[in-house]
Amino acid sequence: MSPLSLALTSLAARWNSALERELPAAEELRRELHREPRLSGSEHPTTARLVAALSDAVRVESVADAGGVGRIGPSDGPAIAIRAELDALPLAEATGAEFRSGNGAMHACGHDVHQAALVALVRAAEGLELPLGLVTLLQPREESYPSGALDMVEAGVLDRWAVAHVIGAHVHPGVRPGAVASGGGFINAAADEIDIRVHGRGGHAAYPHLASDTVAAIAQIALSLPEVTRRTVSPLRPALISIGTLSAGEGAANVLPGEGRVFATMRTTDPADRQPLFEAVRRMVEHVAAAFGVQADVLRIEGEPALINDVYLAADADDWLARLGVDGAEPMRSLGADDFSYFCAEVPSLMMFVGVETPDRDPQPSLHDPHFLPDDSAVGAVARALLAGYLAAAERVLGIEHHRSDFTEREEARA
Repeated sequence: MSPLSLALTSLAARWNSALERELPAAEELRRELHREPRLSGSEHPTTARLVAALSDAVRVESVADAGGVGRIGPSDGPAIAIRAELDALPLAEATGAEFRSGNGAMHACGHDVHQAALVALVRAAEGLELPLGLVTLLQPREESYPSGALDMVEAGVLDRWAVAHVIGAHVHPGVRPGAVASGGGFINAAADEIDIRVHGRGGHAAYPHLASDTVAAIAQIALSLPEVTRRTVSPLRPALISIGTLSAGEGAANVLPGEGRVFATMRTTDPADRQPLFEAVRRMVEHVAAAFGVQADVLRIEGEPALINDVYLAADADDWLARLGVDGAEPMRSLGADDFSYFCAEVPSLMMFVGVETPDRDPQPSLHDPHFLPDDSAVGAVARALLAGYLAAAERVLGIEHHRSDFTEREEARA
């Protein structure tokens, strides 16, 4: 084993030990953050609290309005970034917890856990000699547009702070509690919206030959969307179009409306499918509209790109997780979306999913559920996932040949 590899192994042990000492305070911070959630675009109080919690370790600069960025370790050369999202959801909490929110917003996606884990990991690094800079990304607006991650990228954060890799970890009830799922390649889908507006001539329902039947047109368009997907994208590459809004008319039975709308989400997992699928939808809509004697406008509202994990970071992080005593899990792939993908599009990056459970709930509530409330152990689990990600990224940047070794046995012998 090379001297660099030995040094990184030693760092992992000392950092993990220091992390244990930080967790009680971080868990209390998590409860405080959970009690006072802030919606997208209004995260400034959350940022201020995190800046205060990090003040002894790192100086945080403002970016992307409510966001923040800082760096510890070597002040120059490549760095590895860790990300925590700041925003909550517009949801009335129903957990009944002593530290529940009462302001009409809720951390129902676990962002409070991510924030506390980042603070614990950074504070635990004080006094350690890091081989590479550690950049903290306090990211606003993950739950809504405009994307905070995209704003940070466009503000030049990754370039200015010489970020070589970005590491993220997200709680998820679909992963075994305490385990961490990484996995290279596709993790989350690109998420675009398709807004279809149909225009025709309204009229009396008793005289349909004197009007345009926009209702029939949007109904045919809605029924055709799955067929367009099936005939455009290989079944080996997941893709879907789901309709969230189908509207026409004002509630009358005997009025043929002149306007109709189909509003859908389009999810693709291969970047090569994204534009062709939309173009196929546009062609279908235009032909259906012509067949029904109406006009149609088709707009694509571009969302996050697909989240593609770096395969090497994922493999090396799995090994570091094992050394840290954390169980691995099968990759968590879904057609959900996360704007962490904007970081992945700029530099090789890694998003992991940390298994959690809500105590005393059966069945387990999902993300974005008013009953979702991981227990305090989730803070340490997310922090260790971020630590494993940093160590894996450090190996890549330093060019260390990866060695599979039994970290646990070595540390037990040392103890």
